[in-house]
Amino acid sequence: MTELTLEEAEAHVHGGSFKTGPSERIGVETEWLVQDRRNPQLPISLDRLNTALATIEMPGALPWGSRLTREPGGQLELSSPPALSLGACVETMAGDIAVLRTAVEQDDLILVGRGLDPYREPPRLLDHPRYRAMEAFFDREGPWGRDMMRRTASVQINLDSGDDSRGIGGYRSRWELAHRIGPVLVAAFANSPIQDGWPTGWLSSRQDIWSRIDAGRTRPPRYDPDPRVAWTRYALDAQVMCIPGDLHGDWSAPPGLTFRAWLEGQGVPGLRPPTLADLDHHLSTLFPPVRPRGWLELRMTDAQDGDDWVVPTVLAATLLNDPVAADTAYAATEPLCPDPQRPVPSHDVWLRAARTGLEDQDLAKAARACFAAADSALATPGTPAALRHALTDFAERYTERGRSPAHDHLDALRRT
Repeated sequence: MTELTLEEAEAHVHGGSFKTGPSERIGVETEWLVQDRRNPQLPISLDRLNTALATIEMPGALPWGSRLTREPGGQLELSSPPALSLGACVETMAGDIAVLRTAVEQDDLILVGRGLDPYREPPRLLDHPRYRAMEAFFDREGPWGRDMMRRTASVQINLDSGDDSRGIGGYRSRWELAHRIGPVLVAAFANSPIQDGWPTGWLSSRQDIWSRIDAGRTRPPRYDPDPRVAWTRYALDAQVMCIPGDLHGDWSAPPGLTFRAWLEGQGVPGLRPPTLADLDHHLSTLFPPVRPRGWLELRMTDAQDGDDWVVPTVLAATLLNDPVAADTAYAATEPLCPDPQRPVPSHDVWLRAARTGLEDQDLAKAARACFAAADSALATPGTPAALRHALTDFAERYTERGRSPAHDHLDALRRT
């Protein structure tokens, strides 16, 4: 493999992370905890999971074309193919979720949409050297990396980066707006208030866990007017988690080694130079709430019960893709970004969203405005009525009342 220079690495990250063009495509990834139908505290063995997925993992088993993958603790992830409309995206994911749900239910398992497993601490079921190295990397700072890998689940919305203009449809504005609405999505859809059977004090314990893991790969990049510059700096200054090699070998990286230092050959005698493949693998181990992958991957939302994954998908896509809704959302999130030199929320705002949700009045006001803006945009002819109904129904159950799905779980826990 060809040795990579710093200049080549910067050019690769700078040029590949934000592919510009019309904002047309929409995708969604739904992650699910897998539980026993009768006893949600029962561990699910690898053999039992393999049996349940034996037919569904065969080529063509998912008729709408989603990709099924496994997470380290046995969680399942469905990734939809990119669609050219919001309705088609939701229809695709809903169809393949139904097929997956039917398959696991035949083995007395169920798919559960919550941001954090409230009862179990599953073992790591995937033994790939990537996950062994990842676990060892996170273990240096505490137990939170293991919790993230084995116990958490999310809804991730994928949207085009935007065009090269300076307007609301440009990649700079869309990157900024995605960060501005990020805490709103955390608060509105918080769904992980319980761990080991007890309240954690956070409505989104999943987001709390993420906040405790290596800040250089899980928090947003330092603000820069040009997101390509911000992301390139962030990616190269992040620590290397794994160095891919033999599938039977150890992929662990030297502690404290950043990709930039690896490129420059600093302080690690005998370590081979990095390649372009190493850089691409490194980029896949960065987990900020908005991750540029040629498109924008919004990663901040807890997994949702039942069909409620539709709502954050509809909300985020509408706020970024409808110009009027985007302008409204930008104005509504102004109180979350009081520093004019840094027009994105601070780390403290993300923590407030995870801890208290819509009890925070600035977040509650912004959330109500964002839901109203999306509702108005969805009133246009041609939008499937079911999408607007899902949004307004969720808003009536939760957002307008200053609640999130986490409150339902806390209420149920108090009753029992």
